[in-house]
Amino acid sequence: MSILVGGDTRLLVQGITGREGSFQTRRCIEYGTNVVAGVTPGRGGEAMDEVPVFDTVRQAVAATQANCSLIFVPAPFAADAILEAADAEMPVIICITEGVPTMDMVRVRRFLSGSGITVIGPNCPGVITPGQPDRPGARVGIMPGDVFSPGKVGVISRSGTLVYETVAQLTACGIGQSTCVGVGGDPVIGTTPTEALRLFNDDPDTAAVVFIGEIGGVAEQQAAEYIRSQMSKPVIAFIAGATAPPGRRMGHAGAIIVGAAGTAVAKKEALAAAGATIVDSPADIGAVTERVLGKRGLG
Repeated sequence: MSILVGGDTRLLVQGITGREGSFQTRRCIEYGTNVVAGVTPGRGGEAMDEVPVFDTVRQAVAATQANCSLIFVPAPFAADAILEAADAEMPVIICITEGVPTMDMVRVRRFLSGSGITVIGPNCPGVITPGQPDRPGARVGIMPGDVFSPGKVGVISRSGTLVYETVAQLTACGIGQSTCVGVGGDPVIGTTPTEALRLFNDDPDTAAVVFIGEIGGVAEQQAAEYIRSQMSKPVIAFIAGATAPPGRRMGHAGAIIVGAAGTAVAKKEALAAAGATIVDSPADIGAVTERVLGKRGLG
């Protein structure tokens, strides 16, 4: 199995005719993702590399039975794109867009509360499930597919580029991945690290999870509480931004230290106390994961 995306994914791309949307759609298709539709208002009836384009998400879903949306819509309109996909009862929505206003995402979270719809992002690299020998995978986002390999380790990351570094190390160590989820680094996101941990904990084919956190906010402390009370699988954690000075924003809108809780030290302490194995250097993520799996008899 996998979480969120996989061989059953029928992908719809909102913003498919834009520069980034068309480029990444082609990369998704090359990876083996089943892209069934695109949506660009006013371009309905056209096609992008033989993928039919529709004016609305509802039209696209009715015609193609799409069950996952990938959003490449400019920031001022991204929240509306998410809500349009939700209105069409799209079960999984992945928004890559950077710069979405925080209050827009507050509105989205409130609207979708209790709906059962999963939103990943915004400001994220997406989700990828490597193809297994007996079933195809899916690339839904902007991750470079060539560094991924099939296996049983889930990856969750607030950081975008560290996803690729982490996965490359795991693959080099012979450790394959079940699914990799880039949750995004904004202050308000659709799926939190804790919610992603819960998905992996419930997945029978995921044996362990690598969690890449970063400074700012309290998402890691919330994840630590879940790990302590409910997580049944080993978690290997790295916190990016340990050398960031207090009050300095480091890349992501959410990566700003406000008070002691947002520091790397506080996050490491919380995760370690919860039972996670802490990695101090990003260069050691693969080696530490290999050691943990070996100790648990999972390697």
